[in-house]
Amino acid sequence: MTVDAPASQPTTPESRPFEADVAKLLHLMVHSVYSDKDVFLRELVSNAADACEKLRFEAISRPELLADDPKPRITLTADAANRRLSIEDNGVGMSGEEMVEALGTIARSGTKAFIERVEAAQGKEGAHLIGQFGVGFYSAFMVAERVEVVSRRAGADEASVWSSDGQGAFTIAAADLNEAPARGTRVTLHLLEDAASYAEAWTLERAVKTQSGHVPAPVYLVESPGAEPRALSDGAALWLKPKAEISKEDYAEFYRGLGAFDEPAVTTHFRAEGRHEYVALAFTPSAPPYDLFDAERSGRMKLYVKRVFITDDAELLPRYLRFVRGLVDSSDLPLNVSREMIQESPVLAAIRKGVTNRVLSDLEKLADNDAESFAKVWEAFGAVVKEGVYEDFERRDQLLALARFRTTASGDGYRTLKQYLADLKDNQTAIYYLAGAEPERLKASPHLEGFRARGVEVLLLSDAIDSFWTSSVQGFEGKPFKSVTQGAADLSLIAKPESADDASAAETTPAVAAFIDFAKATLGEKVSDVRASDRLTESPVCLVAPDHGPDRQLEKILAGAGRAASAAKPVLEINPSHALVAALAERADVDAAFKEDAVGLLFDEARILDGERPDDAAGFSARLARVLQKALS
Repeated sequence: MTVDAPASQPTTPESRPFEADVAKLLHLMVHSVYSDKDVFLRELVSNAADACEKLRFEAISRPELLADDPKPRITLTADAANRRLSIEDNGVGMSGEEMVEALGTIARSGTKAFIERVEAAQGKEGAHLIGQFGVGFYSAFMVAERVEVVSRRAGADEASVWSSDGQGAFTIAAADLNEAPARGTRVTLHLLEDAASYAEAWTLERAVKTQSGHVPAPVYLVESPGAEPRALSDGAALWLKPKAEISKEDYAEFYRGLGAFDEPAVTTHFRAEGRHEYVALAFTPSAPPYDLFDAERSGRMKLYVKRVFITDDAELLPRYLRFVRGLVDSSDLPLNVSREMIQESPVLAAIRKGVTNRVLSDLEKLADNDAESFAKVWEAFGAVVKEGVYEDFERRDQLLALARFRTTASGDGYRTLKQYLADLKDNQTAIYYLAGAEPERLKASPHLEGFRARGVEVLLLSDAIDSFWTSSVQGFEGKPFKSVTQGAADLSLIAKPESADDASAAETTPAVAAFIDFAKATLGEKVSDVRASDRLTESPVCLVAPDHGPDRQLEKILAGAGRAASAAKPVLEINPSHALVAALAERADVDAAFKEDAVGLLFDEARILDGERPDDAAGFSARLARVLQKALS
């Protein structure tokens, strides 16, 4: 692309390749089909509004940046004859270096994961990936064969032009000041033939009113080059309006303007008055973002001071509520608040506490009034909220009461801890849980057999965080949490429904006791103990953790992360009433070699049932061959 520029500036465009991830992302956008391409306009209008807000912030200390044009605006200019659309703002603008950084790379982490998700969703009906994951500027290539960006930084006496066809490279050069905005940015889209309707006034008006009607800058439409601008929205701050004047559709529209595409499950909007005055507007999504578990993901709450945008990185909610989107507009903070002041401000600490309490309170109301809707929220974000049980001591009991669990009694639904406690069996002294990585494997675990036989409910915990919070929480309403894979089961005092004294059926005979001693001697250092089990009713063996130390799942997680100095030796529990155990116990002592092989296979079986491999594959194969040969002969 050839551009004109002042003689003092270079006129030759410099061509640069996109960052590898950006190039791949652009290729996916150009060659993928999305269910709603209107989202590109929402993203570009949102970027323009942010640029206007950033200028308002910079103008606090440098009012000359506003010059004689103090009112923010966003202008859409349609040119149907030439199949062009431009989105122009009078915001802060960008220098040439800033354009290269902002438009040639993806700064946010998780790019690879995003691309993989886009690839996986191609061809699926309703794959609203662009809106759901918010890739902003790059969404323009869904409708444009070429995109040109001209920008002048507020207060600067030079401008730059950026151009690309989305095929792997872009050009950057100096722009003719006569063609550049006085300040701000103009994005011009040379539309694809099948996207020509986006140069029509009616299409733009519909899209803006549907998705961008509440951005904090007025939006104007020029229906054709040279026509008079017509207002599409007034730029009024939705969060400052009385709640009675705001419809559900208005809230949903504003929420989508924050970079979301799903419908908000909960809308929290309130004004705090008294010692600290602020307005908060927060949305709990109904669908999780792709980077929910990204270690570098921050929250999505923006901070305003008297309607002036300050930052979107103020940590206005604890990390376990990082899925919540929205904003806080404070009347108490100074407009020139610095990043350091944000981090240390007692006002922000009070706001953070108030907003967190209100969001959790609204989630509790949803749980009480609409269990089905709350179940969907919990399905999407429960694993994150449970991080708060581990981290937030102050709200631990509140979060535990809010939590929902799959259990051996819940079927396809969820149960609360209060429901669990209401159904405790006589002599049950603990809240039992089984932690693991796969829900289906948990349901089939032999550790549950004795509990199931007695009708004792067990929490089935399949999120990684479960192994951590259960080890740090003292209990709930006086009942401790106890892993069914750790220590003795202590089930002898809980009667089976069909017979109060049925536990006697599992008494250990002298022959079985001798076999258990033989197994302990045979396994030696592989185990810390071998003992009779009162938790097994169907399986012959299982492995459990010793009474002290981490439970089996937590130990596996720590070992996988390289944080377990030395794994505790497990306890092998043997079902004394199992037919196989009884038969082995009756074997003559002269058949010791066969019994040693059998003990080894029982230990390997216990490891397999616990989701592990035999510790010696070659030894396992040899033992199995010898036992089969013995059986056949």
